[in-house]
Amino acid sequence: MQDLAIIWDWVGFAVRWLHVVAAMAWIGSSFYFIALDLGLRQAPDLPKGAHGEEWQVHGGGFYHIRKYLVAPAQMPEHLTWFKWESYTTWLSGAALLMVVYWAGAELYLIDLTKMDLAPWQAIAISAGSLTIGWLVYDLLCKSGLSARPTFLMVLLFVLLVAMGWGYNQIFTGRAMMLHLGAFTATIMTANVFFIIMPNQRIVVADLKSGRTPDAKYGKIAKLRSTHNNYLTLPVVFLMLSNHYPLAFATEWNWLIAGLVFLMGVTIRHYFNTRHARKGSPNWTWAVTAVLFICIMWLSTAPLRQDSVEASEARALTPTEQRFAAADGFDDVAGIVPGRCSMCHAREPFYDGIRRAPKGIVLETPADIARAARQVYLQAGVSHAMPPANVTYMEPDERQAIIRWYRAAGRG
Repeated sequence: MQDLAIIWDWVGFAVRWLHVVAAMAWIGSSFYFIALDLGLRQAPDLPKGAHGEEWQVHGGGFYHIRKYLVAPAQMPEHLTWFKWESYTTWLSGAALLMVVYWAGAELYLIDLTKMDLAPWQAIAISAGSLTIGWLVYDLLCKSGLSARPTFLMVLLFVLLVAMGWGYNQIFTGRAMMLHLGAFTATIMTANVFFIIMPNQRIVVADLKSGRTPDAKYGKIAKLRSTHNNYLTLPVVFLMLSNHYPLAFATEWNWLIAGLVFLMGVTIRHYFNTRHARKGSPNWTWAVTAVLFICIMWLSTAPLRQDSVEASEARALTPTEQRFAAADGFDDVAGIVPGRCSMCHAREPFYDGIRRAPKGIVLETPADIARAARQVYLQAGVSHAMPPANVTYMEPDERQAIIRWYRAAGRG
């Protein structure tokens, strides 16, 4: 069991690494092409069908880029497609969701103070809910509202806030933030997979067959790409939020998420306007600052302590009971509270800590049994906890944790 815990943690790390690298590639290419598209210039020598051009310098060389609004007259010999950045980001994110939240449903996903769910029920809701956003959003886009893009964006915002509120009625605050991010990312990747790429394939097929491509396919893809551009920054925030209890472990976490979506709009509006050479709307930064101040204020609202209360309400599972009954548990139950509970408490008293990090409480023997794997990995085989060893955990105490965890694995 002890080897499996280490392997599983490294698997999670590897998937997270892949997810971050793929997301960097996707976001980078997305932001680049949005900026390129907005910055295109007219030139007298543009070929027929060209919409604009741009000269750029990078890495010691010059690049001359031209965009065709529909398609060039002839199919080029070489065509680079941008799709795997998006697909890899979503697939690796889905894998990370399974590794962390599905495999650890009882600790990270289920909040018994909100809804008494079995792990399989919570996982089913988690998986099923991710498809709802795309279906509703796609219907809205195909309903004729594409002719009213601003109103369509407002409806999308309402949908996202409603889903955040709904997730918060079921899952832990941490899982609510993560799932809202996954919900949004699913819309973004589905835009690429179901709309943008198929439309581009239709245009390529028309070119190969000698037909003139219909301009509508490019317009449809452009609308979805613009939506992805405005959703990117909020998704990054939501994915990072699980490291910050002030974001997820508050009474108004779903509203905080809603304000973050508005911040994403104001920030991208500034850069999009700059890239389009239409001025510098500096007022967007003032609005962003006000929204962020509102978020900080909301984070100080009464704490629901969802994951803590859920931990108290839930009985120990058979695996957790085995940890509580293993040789050496009494020693560990005496070590951990003294070294860790100044932060990992229902009411932390370490200066600057308002909420137990990641919602993990280590005050009672039951708390320790529930968090056995985290204690083993963070304070046993590694020295991650306590941070900088501020409570002076001794080497023999760490060895006691290791012996206890491994004894439970042999039981």
